[in-house]
Amino acid sequence: MHSHANGLLNNTQNFHKPASELTSAERKDPVHSTKRIHEQLPTLIERLHTAGYYQGVTHKLHVSPNEKFPYDEFIKDPNGASVTKFIAQAKTAGKPWHLFYNIPNSHRPYPNSDKVKIQIDPAKVKIPAFLPDTPVVRQDWTEYLAGIQEADGLIGQALAAIEKSGDLENTIIVFLGDHGPTFQHGKMTLYDLGLRTPLVISAPGYQAGIRTDALASELDLAPTLLDLLGLPPFPKSHGISLKPLLAGTAGAKGHELIFAEIAHRGSLDHGMQERSAFDGRWKLIYRENIEPPWRQVNEDSKQFKNWGNRTYDETVKFKDQFPEQYRILTEMDPQSLNGNVPALELYDLKTDLDEIRNLAGDPSSRTELKRLYTRLRDWVEQTEDTGVKPPKNLPD
Repeated sequence: MHSHANGLLNNTQNFHKPASELTSAERKDPVHSTKRIHEQLPTLIERLHTAGYYQGVTHKLHVSPNEKFPYDEFIKDPNGASVTKFIAQAKTAGKPWHLFYNIPNSHRPYPNSDKVKIQIDPAKVKIPAFLPDTPVVRQDWTEYLAGIQEADGLIGQALAAIEKSGDLENTIIVFLGDHGPTFQHGKMTLYDLGLRTPLVISAPGYQAGIRTDALASELDLAPTLLDLLGLPPFPKSHGISLKPLLAGTAGAKGHELIFAEIAHRGSLDHGMQERSAFDGRWKLIYRENIEPPWRQVNEDSKQFKNWGNRTYDETVKFKDQFPEQYRILTEMDPQSLNGNVPALELYDLKTDLDEIRNLAGDPSSRTELKRLYTRLRDWVEQTEDTGVKPPKNLPD
């Protein structure tokens, strides 16, 4: 379900351990105690626990309450050895298993090329149009790609461990990327770099090598897994099962539109509210509370000292040479850079993949703007999104 409906509006503290091990102080933590999945909503982890699965999660668990995520193992390091050990434990328990294999390496801090040699040539990478093309930004983008290489290596270790266990041919594998690298237009934004993730699903008995342009959402993963496992669906869901698409069923479709949201400050009452609708080509972004306290900007989106972000300061430094890229940065961090965040944005990703040209005020795009705005209003009503109140008539 969407965040505004399930209660978990942002990351909680990373209490990567069983609920029984939480201290009194941890339970009273204001974020952990208030940002949490509604009690009446079942989670996938609860469902699989009831169905007899042995479950593990690596690296982190930014959710709440821990009681609704009853993993059997909380594994510190994701690597081949930890996967091998986990599968052995599941076999000893005589249970089928589910492993949530979180990998930190494609998250800042990325490999620091000042200190370690990386395999990517900064001169050969393609810099998105919303970033200034300077040697320092190329270095930062290259380090991001090097982090992805490290993550790929850990995925390879996991797959090799599953194959060695003899379970590979009987295992559903879902590969999902993180939500946006920490650059402007990336993490904590509704632009394409902040929303689009890789999604690859492998399941026993399903043909390999199928690619589809059908629109899918992370909300579809739990319904899909329950369907593939033959378990009852959730009583209420904003996602759909992708099983017909995986099976190549004639007429199988994804979503007509993908909706997304950001509740800044982790609240539906304070901070900027952002919503978007995307049909595979046209993207509408709608905002409320665009005045102070503005938007939430995480430290890894701007800080070099602890997170290795080279791009933020570089964009400020070369703002006269790259004024458009600086404008985009000021919209990402308006409270620090005196930026103006628009209430409406419209992009045609067919002609503007980097979402540079806002067509919300373009008369020739008015039909698309009204169409997506109407559908967004309907979605707000249907999903009981109390965080925004888009007026009936399209705002200026």
